[in-house]
Amino acid sequence: MEWMEKVAVKGKEKREALANARKKLKSWGLKMPGIFPPVVLDFGRGDFSRWGHIEYWIANDEKNWYCGKFLLMFKGQTCLAHHHLKKHETFFVVKGKILMQLSGKKLTLKPGDVLPMPQKTRHTFTALTDSLILEVSLPSLKGDNIFQDKTIGVV
Repeated sequence: MEWMEKVAVKGKEKREALANARKKLKSWGLKMPGIFPPVVLDFGRGDFSRWGHIEYWIANDEKNWYCGKFLLMFKGQTCLAHHHLKKHETFFVVKGKILMQLSGKKLTLKPGDVLPMPQKTRHTFTALTDSLILEVSLPSLKGDNIFQDKTIGVV
């Protein structure tokens, strides 16, 4: 996951984000897997409170072609518009409420909602409340995250 470093939060801001995430998860009675270190993303924007989320990876098995991870988003955070050439994703909302935008459509997702996201579908999503999403997908691969914002480019 070192290929995600250019869009990751570091230092004090990362420590604070993870402390706030631990508090939120505890209030929900949840614990995240500790298989991989959590990835705190702001997409290189320098404003985690507005752009980004925290990823808790369960698996990213390129050999057997599957991936699973939780995405924790605080109210108001947005995952910037992007698409994948190879990865097909399915999102399951565990907690909270998410505004998902894809192919010119806006959908509000709540706990229990499932949304498949086919390859090449540009999507962005915003947490309307503190939220937790389970993403089940094909593997996350270097070079398969194509952001609409050209300053981020391909990750």
